[in-house]
Amino acid sequence: MKRLPIFIGLWAALCAIGCNSHKEEVHEDRSFQVTNPVYKDTSIVKDYVSQIHSIRHIELRALEKGYLQKISVDEGEHVKKGQQLFQIMPNIYEAELQKAQAESEATEIEYQNTKLLADSDVVSPNELALAKANNAKAQAEVLLAQTHLGFTDVKAPFDGIVDHLHVREGSLLDEGELMTTLSDNSKMWVYFNVPESEYLDYIMNADRTKKQKVNLQLANGKQFNQEGFVETIEGEFNNETGNIAFRATFPNPDGILRHGETGSILMTIPLDHALLIPQKATFEVLDKKYVFVIDDDNIVRQKEITVGGQLPHLFVVEKGLTPNDKIILEGIRMVKEGDKVNYDLVKPDTVLANLDMYAE
Repeated sequence: MKRLPIFIGLWAALCAIGCNSHKEEVHEDRSFQVTNPVYKDTSIVKDYVSQIHSIRHIELRALEKGYLQKISVDEGEHVKKGQQLFQIMPNIYEAELQKAQAESEATEIEYQNTKLLADSDVVSPNELALAKANNAKAQAEVLLAQTHLGFTDVKAPFDGIVDHLHVREGSLLDEGELMTTLSDNSKMWVYFNVPESEYLDYIMNADRTKKQKVNLQLANGKQFNQEGFVETIEGEFNNETGNIAFRATFPNPDGILRHGETGSILMTIPLDHALLIPQKATFEVLDKKYVFVIDDDNIVRQKEITVGGQLPHLFVVEKGLTPNDKIILEGIRMVKEGDKVNYDLVKPDTVLANLDMYAE
């Protein structure tokens, strides 16, 4: 009876050894699909965080001190150029204008009387010149009073949208006090920052006769329905970030965009002779990307790569690979550094034609 447990234990150990041997044979006999990196002329879409600004966005401030008598518009209202927005109580300024006009009339009479006397040689030419100067001064006071009175009627300087109202009817306004802001959203300026290396690529390869076309992705993930064009580049780099600001202009016929929105500029960058590999052939270790390559002895080697761009299911490789390298396409989780494997080579053009099949 004692021999029976010993026999069972030996039988289990033999089975385990047999199973392990069978697994190793399966691993050794498996053939992995590999392919080569390939050079292609293509393009990538790069996205840049952006700030959206109205083509004209101004503050409307009180130019005169006084009580706010009337607010003629509401927040978010579309207004036309010359439309009244605010009315500051004009009584004092109307009285000052009337006073200035009366003084101007008096000096005009005095000037005409002096002129008659000067023509008769009763008074000297200097007295006539003084009367003329007093009259001119009085007329200038009339113009000044008219200007102050005009400042009490605040009108829209251009077509736009009224923003938040900072004052209410009956408020006592100080000179220069902010009342609201006005935005012209017919076109929008979209600012985005570009790293120095990408700026150099752009400026050295750009066709100066054509404007760079860009698209705008909004905060909800949808693409804006109008195309924009890069129109200006600022004159200086930001020393802290190493970036330079680009400005693209977008038409906004439907009024979808508003001042202060955010989004992402999508810029298509052409790539000549770019080295491409499937994304599925890569894996990450501590934020670095690697591939498994097979050397001439069929030994698996791990290689770090530098990715310069991304396409659907593809990476653009800047450093780490050549078109002669054989990279494992399928089963990268089943191998490790130093394994000896069999492989089937798949042509790169076949891989590119069936990207969905090789995608994660």
